[in-house]
Amino acid sequence: MTRKQKRLMMLCAGLAVLAVAAGLVLYAMRDNIVFFYTPSDITEKAIPPGTRIRLGGLVEQGSFKKGEGAVVTFTVTDTLKTIPVTYTGQLPDLFREGQGVVTEGALDATGLFVADTVLAKHDENYMPKELADSLKEKGVWNEGKKP
Repeated sequence: MTRKQKRLMMLCAGLAVLAVAAGLVLYAMRDNIVFFYTPSDITEKAIPPGTRIRLGGLVEQGSFKKGEGAVVTFTVTDTLKTIPVTYTGQLPDLFREGQGVVTEGALDATGLFVADTVLAKHDENYMPKELADSLKEKGVWNEGKKP
């Protein structure tokens, strides 16, 4: 075998090892690549209680209730399944019934999702109030149109 063939074989062997390593990493992370689970995903996968996940969907109309102190409860739906959520803390300004939400936390043994973080989702037309006010003052931005 010539020197050139040996180098080619080493290169091919190195690429094969890298491909196997990348495949193993992707296989190990297959469930963690999802940004969030919908209520239907959670019931289908039978995620065990105590597993930390992200739950995403819409806040169901009429489900929002304030409790003692900063405790709130609401239901997240994907229009097929629903999961009740409890959260202690301040909700984001964009949080509303009928709006998209992503919560981080874990299911308890009763099926209640105990969230420690709530992230309100918005559409692509969202602009921070300060920026919108600044652009309005300059006469650059009209309501309902992007700059």
